[in-house]
Amino acid sequence: MKRSYRGVIMLCVVLFLNIVCTQYVVNHYFHQKYELVLVFAVLNIILFPIALYIYKKEGKAK
Repeated sequence: MKRSYRGVIMLCVVLFLNIVCTQYVVNHYFHQKYELVLVFAVLNIILFPIALYIYKKEGKAK
């Protein structure tokens, strides 16, 4: 199965955003800004199923 460039780039962007959100969670937790910790943690949780969806969608494409 050959993957399309668009799907790979979208998956890289989403996974990069996961890394960024995780870094923001750690940084804001260290500075005791708990409201922002919750916002970025929820965003991180929302991004993960999007990455799975893109991965499965691109895996089925021929």
